[in-house]
Amino acid sequence: MLLLAAIAAWAHLAKPMPPLDGAEARRRLADEFPGKALDCMWISDDGRGAVARSGGLALILYAVGDGYVARDLPWDQVAASPVQDGCLALKLHDMAAPRAKLAFATWPLN
Repeated sequence: MLLLAAIAAWAHLAKPMPPLDGAEARRRLADEFPGKALDCMWISDDGRGAVARSGGLALILYAVGDGYVARDLPWDQVAASPVQDGCLALKLHDMAAPRAKLAFATWPLN
C-alpha cells in the first residue's frame, strides 16, 4: 500500500517547463482565446508568462505548477498596473486564480 502511495505521489511531481517563447505563447493564447487577434505581446523576463493585447482586452498567460493559466482583463487595468519588486502584479478577481505575478523589470507601458 505504501508503495502505491509513493508511486502516485511521484507521478504527480511538477515537470520543469521550458521558458515561453513568442511562438509557444501565441499557440497557447490561440488555444485559450480562439478567434482573438493579438495586437501585440510581451513575454515576461523569466519566460513564465505573457501579456497580449487584443483590442480592449489583455490576454494573460502565466505558469502555475506544471501548467499555464489563461485569463483576460480590461486592457486599461493591465496597462496602468505598476511594477513592484520586479513583478507586474495583476488582480484577476477569480477565486481559482486570484492574482498573476509576471516578472517584468519594467512594464513596457509605464
